[in-house]
Amino acid sequence: MKLQNKKWIATLIASLIATTLFIAPALAQDSLKYSCSAQIYEAFGQDRLDAFTKETGVEVELFVSSSGSALYRMMNGFSDMAGTTRGLYYRYKESGYVEIPFAKDPLAVIVNKKNEVSGLSAAQLRDIFSKEITNWKAVGGPDQEIIVVTPGDATGAYKNFERLAMGRKEIRYDFTSYKSTMAVKAVEKFPYAVSFITQGTVVDNPEVKTLAIDGKNPKNADYPYYQTFYYITKGEPAGAAKKFIEFTRSDTGVSIMKRKGIVPILD
Repeated sequence: MKLQNKKWIATLIASLIATTLFIAPALAQDSLKYSCSAQIYEAFGQDRLDAFTKETGVEVELFVSSSGSALYRMMNGFSDMAGTTRGLYYRYKESGYVEIPFAKDPLAVIVNKKNEVSGLSAAQLRDIFSKEITNWKAVGGPDQEIIVVTPGDATGAYKNFERLAMGRKEIRYDFTSYKSTMAVKAVEKFPYAVSFITQGTVVDNPEVKTLAIDGKNPKNADYPYYQTFYYITKGEPAGAAKKFIEFTRSDTGVSIMKRKGIVPILD
């Protein structure tokens, strides 16, 4: 091969390498690896992700799990950002992780649509989930055993309900589910089951109904059980993660939250 041809090939290869080095980072910004709590995903649905991609051109690689798993994946480099239903421990903040609260959603107590009970007192709720009340007849319902279903004890839903609703009483259950949203399926199937989940998950579900607590339902501003949704990033948000957070707080993002009955946090 002539020396001139060798030089031409070497120049071409160098050019390709340089192009790859400069273009690859830009292409990386065209996708967002997002690990998300099942509660948050079900509360918003796929619409928000599709709207984000349509508006920005950024594709979302989604992994749905518990809040704890979503956080673990982000911390170990499997995702750019996590969506969780509980905030960071202080030690993580000290290590440079950042939490961004972006919404509040009621933690609803749900039963099958066939259940005659429409409300409970806070004390009755604690007694049901601690198994001190085991029959619906004790709270004005039918003479049927109460089936207590909970999301798994590692989920944000479980930990938030325990903190907000149970006081000093321990949760006792008949069945538990790995993902918080699987508890909804159990309530759909068993007429006398009771569980809890973020309100946005069941707002359009015709098979379940939400119980009022002390006369207040999740649409009331003074409803007692609200949980906060967070984005978690390693360091201050940047790139595709920053775009997603900005979209969440945009007019489009806020309108999606309000349509689902979710309260935006814009500060």
